[in-house]
Amino acid sequence: MKIFVVDAFASRAFGGNPAGVCLLDRPRDRRWMQSVASELNLSETAFVDRSGGGDGIGLRWFTPGGEVDLCGHATMAAAHVLWEREGDSRARLRFRTRSGVLETERGEHGIRLDLPAEPPEPIEEPAGLAAALGARPIWTGQNRFDYLVELAEEAEVAALEPDFAALAAFPVRGVIVTAGRTSGDPGEHDFVSRFFAPRHGVNEDPVTGSAHCCLGPFWGARLGRSDLLGHQISPRGGHVRVTLLGDRVALDGRAVIFMSGELHDQEEQ
Repeated sequence: MKIFVVDAFASRAFGGNPAGVCLLDRPRDRRWMQSVASELNLSETAFVDRSGGGDGIGLRWFTPGGEVDLCGHATMAAAHVLWEREGDSRARLRFRTRSGVLETERGEHGIRLDLPAEPPEPIEEPAGLAAALGARPIWTGQNRFDYLVELAEEAEVAALEPDFAALAAFPVRGVIVTAGRTSGDPGEHDFVSRFFAPRHGVNEDPVTGSAHCCLGPFWGARLGRSDLLGHQISPRGGHVRVTLLGDRVALDGRAVIFMSGELHDQEEQ
């Protein structure tokens, strides 16, 4: 089977968020896919199944710690591989996923993902969350995946050194931490974020598309705008263009294939 490592939300190698992309030769057992994802040890590995026909291409996402319901950067990586290495000539690709049918298309700013909006609802700050982050939230919310924590300043987000073991104890996929732009030139970005998911074996994710399905509606309501630019300030870092489309969110970015090779078939255990 062909396998790739793709840097998504990046215009050059060693930036953005690396994702594995495995082009399946046939439908595979969930445990086998989990073993491959754990072996690769990337934040997500996408498994692409083109055997079913019908309404779109099968797509599943696995972290080293488990299967997830939505992953933007690995979807972008899968589309990039199909266009650039598999010769798929369609301008728009449709993927069947655990979050419904997702579409990708070639856009002005690279690859455009059409994903469900996942706005947060305000909640009382969970006990121990501030201590686990090492920072005092000014607002806390939650969607079906994650906590969203707002801090007062960009510098606070950049300086975070969370207690990952403590964060892993909370019953969510991960914790998104964000602040509005308080430095830099206007237009450089509208907000910053970081994303921590130690519960799924990813202490810090470099650039998280699905987190921007939450960040977009949150900051769009705050700023009164439907077009936004987010800067995820992980050590690798990356920018995500967000366009609000009602109950959907369009994310724009670029991708670069870093590595390609063959996955040697092993007996499924």
